[in-house]
Amino acid sequence: MKNKLIATRTAFGEALVEIAKERNDIVVLDADVASSTKTSIFKEAFPDRFFEMGIAEQNMMGVAAGMATTKKIIPFAVTFAVFATKRACDQVSISIAYPKLNVKIVGSYGGIPTGKAGATHQAFEDIAIMRAIPNMTVIVPADAVEMKQAVRACVEYNGPVYLRCIRCETPVIFDENYKFEWNKGVILRDGKDITIVSTGIMTPEALVAANILAEGGINVRLIHLHTIKPIDKDILLKASIETGHIVTVENHSIIGGLGGAVAEVLSESEPALIKRIGIEDKFGESGSLDDLFTKYGLTCENIVKEVKEIIKKKNK
Repeated sequence: MKNKLIATRTAFGEALVEIAKERNDIVVLDADVASSTKTSIFKEAFPDRFFEMGIAEQNMMGVAAGMATTKKIIPFAVTFAVFATKRACDQVSISIAYPKLNVKIVGSYGGIPTGKAGATHQAFEDIAIMRAIPNMTVIVPADAVEMKQAVRACVEYNGPVYLRCIRCETPVIFDENYKFEWNKGVILRDGKDITIVSTGIMTPEALVAANILAEGGINVRLIHLHTIKPIDKDILLKASIETGHIVTVENHSIIGGLGGAVAEVLSESEPALIKRIGIEDKFGESGSLDDLFTKYGLTCENIVKEVKEIIKKKNK
């Protein structure tokens, strides 16, 4: 499977079916976007455990909460990330997170990749919103392998979780030996010159950048953080002490996402110069995937450029 291109939304749909074959307490609620979120795979396999809620995301979260109060059902409430976190934020916060109900909220179409739907469908702030809600765990897998393991981990965990999926196909970087661990960052490359911290689909891109930098003599430590909340503080503090400078990379706003979370941790214990690569304080727009990722600087070429700039400052 490694080196293949697979969308994490597809891996999510397949994982649901695999787990539902093993246990009968998994149900899925979808807000009229099953073909896009890939819950259609679950619907076909378990039609009696699939609930089409229509374009009514707020109601869907309330229904999921009600199901979870039985403590006999684990509901997955699935829709586009922008609607799960903005439109239904009050219901998520008060009906699910406040009572710590065992609801798994899945935000598909996270960040830039939404086809050409543009600003109305691009969730640039979803991680920041969900990270700020008490009792909420936030997970952003890097590839299909990690997504499948993350779905299983969500089922085994008792409490509210926000799981982010991506529309586009992305490189598979993990193999069959990989093991997902709660709140544990993954060191994909070790190095002493500088640290890149990435999450989600930007991790494969950061890995390419780290390899390019290594060829140029810059020894990069690359940390993948699949869990944004609770965040792995130990791995970040160690990296700050040993490499001094940090570059964060995310398919999300630089406000309140991975970069903000890393800065919060380090500013309190081991301050470091941090460069946040992500989407600036602006709304998105329609365009091709390649053009948008290039415009917002979410490419391996720009990561390499920014790391080199930080290295220059470090060596002065």
